[in-house]
Amino acid sequence: MRAILGGTVAAYRADPAYVRRTDVHQTLERIGHRLNEPIRIALAGTLKAGKSTLVNALVGENIAPTDATEATRIVTWFRHGPTPRVTANHRGGRRTDVPIARGPAGLHNDRGLTFDFTRLDPADVVDLDVRWPAAELADATIIDTPGTSSLSRDVSARTLQLLVPDDGVPRVDAVVFLLRTLNAADIALLKQIGELVGGSAGALGVIGVASRADEIGAGRIDAMMSARDVAERFTTEMDRTGICQAVVPVSGLLAFTARTLRQSEFVALQKLAATDHTDLSKAMLSVDRFVREDSPLPVDAATRAALLDRFGMFGIRISIALLRAGTSDSVALAGELLERSGLVALRDVIDQQFAQRSDLLKAHTALLSLRQFVQAHPIYATPRILADIEPLLADTHAFEELRLLSALRSRPTTLNPDEMASLRRLIGGSGTDAASRLGLTPDTASDGPRAAFAAAQRWRRRADHPLNDPFTARACRAAVRSAEALIADYAHSEPGPA
Repeated sequence: MRAILGGTVAAYRADPAYVRRTDVHQTLERIGHRLNEPIRIALAGTLKAGKSTLVNALVGENIAPTDATEATRIVTWFRHGPTPRVTANHRGGRRTDVPIARGPAGLHNDRGLTFDFTRLDPADVVDLDVRWPAAELADATIIDTPGTSSLSRDVSARTLQLLVPDDGVPRVDAVVFLLRTLNAADIALLKQIGELVGGSAGALGVIGVASRADEIGAGRIDAMMSARDVAERFTTEMDRTGICQAVVPVSGLLAFTARTLRQSEFVALQKLAATDHTDLSKAMLSVDRFVREDSPLPVDAATRAALLDRFGMFGIRISIALLRAGTSDSVALAGELLERSGLVALRDVIDQQFAQRSDLLKAHTALLSLRQFVQAHPIYATPRILADIEPLLADTHAFEELRLLSALRSRPTTLNPDEMASLRRLIGGSGTDAASRLGLTPDTASDGPRAAFAAAQRWRRRADHPLNDPFTARACRAAVRSAEALIADYAHSEPGPA
């Protein structure tokens, strides 16, 4: 990609029609810069799907406003920076620094980051650029988008312009789509996103989240089990379309609270856990009962209301259950809550599908962007540039692996369940390192070369099966190529003769 881009830049600088076109050269520079930037992951979904809360959970700080402020109706980019800074990008290219403030910390009041829009017209702001010194933003830029089903058509259009822009040039490398229900509008938008992010061959970087998962079970202690069932149903229904590669249930509120749990909250929960079981059960029959002023609970009403705001009823119930089961300190409780929130599972999926393939996803986005650019600004070298781009988009094996991971969910094959699981693992469905692809454990890591050779033989035989349909044969040949790449890697890593 870098070589193609370098040749393209030289061609445009040598063309008399473009030699003084600074806008053209700047666009090509931007395409090149994206290869050096962190992967761009957009969070999208319907209104009130919990996108801003999930941003806070992923970053581990309260930096995305979650209430109905002007900021929640604007696309907001969260990037790593040495010091906190918020910039508004206006229509026409003007930029303005936005004053920021943080609410006072404490059990009863933590408003997080707030943006001062008193001197700005939100309708004139294209997007916000938030720079924040969070380690989680060093390797990934997270983009928070307004709800796609907003009552304001202009607000929804901001998200659509980012995810499915009119010019067809991708703005993001991957998408996390938050779902509370599965409706025709969501499916239609996901198809559009998949076509753009992955090109005409299907999605390369789209995963789904069954968001606000604790509410699916009405705050019961088994809410996440109910949410997992819903996520499986979403996955099954979307398997037929090949839209995304996984749907993970996540309680963003519980995840964020777990990552920012305070000692004062832990002490309050301990007091509740020590309360008589019958009295506590009666008080927790409803939200209204739990926050009543005349409740006999050993925690004052204001503190209970603050706990409810931070944890939700599900979070309070599961915290009390964990404390009664023996969890003895705030660090252990935070870890247990984080695991049960679903955020750990989501991080694993993001790591497998996005982070481990970040260079590939960025290169894929850059190739699509460059193809669109040279087609829109043709010069004498355009046919040669396209001749370099098209084979990479069509034949690069890493792209084929990603396309197959999506297509295998929606296309029938002649593979049995064991073969399907093995094939998905080999082409990177559980991670891109050799051990993950071959299903090796620390005890069997030394068997890597033998396992890779055996996998290549197995899938070469399976690819030649006379009853294969064309898609199954294609998938098997991809598995052979993946195994052969592992064999080559092992050969290169072995020490040569002394």
